[in-house]
This record gives sequence, structure tokens and C-alpha cells, in this order.
Amino acid sequence: MEIEYEIVPLPKEKWKGTPINMVVESYEFYDVRTEKQSGGYIVSLIKKKADPPFKHTIPASLYKEYFKKAQAWGIVETNNNKDSIVACIETCPEEWSNRLMVTELWVHERIRHQGIGHRLMEIAKRQAAEEGRRALILETQSCNANAIGFYMHEGFELIGFDSCCYTNNDIERREVRLDFGIIFDGFTEKRD
Repeated sequence: MEIEYEIVPLPKEKWKGTPINMVVESYEFYDVRTEKQSGGYIVSLIKKKADPPFKHTIPASLYKEYFKKAQAWGIVETNNNKDSIVACIETCPEEWSNRLMVTELWVHERIRHQGIGHRLMEIAKRQAAEEGRRALILETQSCNANAIGFYMHEGFELIGFDSCCYTNNDIERREVRLDFGIIFDGFTEKRD
């Protein structure tokens, strides 16, 4: 029997700085290659088997200082009178570009594959629509093939990459920043 998990707002006053234990474990990755040619560049992202498999923890937390207008929602469990988050999504508007950014998305491995990630992403999609944002965007890494598959299933498309975001050898480390987004149809740009 599946438990129906309730998603609730996570107020900044209570949850700011709460660590999220994101563990990336992947048996596949996207191999990012760039080739300079006389007329420009050829860029390729090809899914490959990871040998050895990729596994590491990404330090994350809610309500970082630089996301001033962030909001978060999640699933909270109470054990021994202590609340803990077992799934969450955090969003923050990128005002200058009129986009909404998903800054954190995490579901504890114990409760994955129950549609919780989809339900959390629906909150971000609804927020973006209600605020009249022209796009919903997020960042992931080329080593996180599972997350990339989920984002594509949710309607996200590759919108860019940064081959030296984390270190000067991200391509060799198989951990290239990939930016994904949903561009909303019918958006009418407001010009000053």
C-alpha cells in the first residue's frame, strides 16, 4: 500500500539552511564534447555507460543567501518530535530575465518512484504560469543521467551548458553543468 504524502510549504523562517543529502549515483553519463572548427563549434552530448559508476554527494541546503526570493515546498516527517524533510523543491525568480529557476529538487531514495518528483515539479510549473514567467529553468550535471531523464520526461529541453562551472576540468570529470528549461508557448514579452 502506497502512502499518500502531503506536500506543504516550507517557510524560510523554519527551514533556512536545512541540509539536503543529495547523493548522485549513476551508471550512465552524458559525454560532452566541443570541437572548434573554422566556422564555429560542434557540440555533442552523447549518453554513455559510466565505468566505473559515478557516485558522490552534492552538498545542498534550502534558502541560500543569494536566492533572496526563494520559496520551498516539501514533505515533512516527524520522528521523536523532530521534523525532517524527505522531499523538497525550491524555486527562485530570476527577475532580470523573467524566468523561474528550480534551485533545489530532491526526493529521498526511500520514497522515490511514487510520483513525488512530478508533483513537486508541478508546483514549480504552476508558480511559473501564475507569475507570468517566460520560462522555467534548472541546472543539473552531465553525470546525473537519472535526473536528466526525469527532467526531459517533465518537458524540459537542453538550453545550454558550462564546461568549466565547477572546476577547470569538468569535461574530464564527467560533471559538466547542463541547463534545462521549459519555454512557455504564447508568452508575450513586455518591453519598456
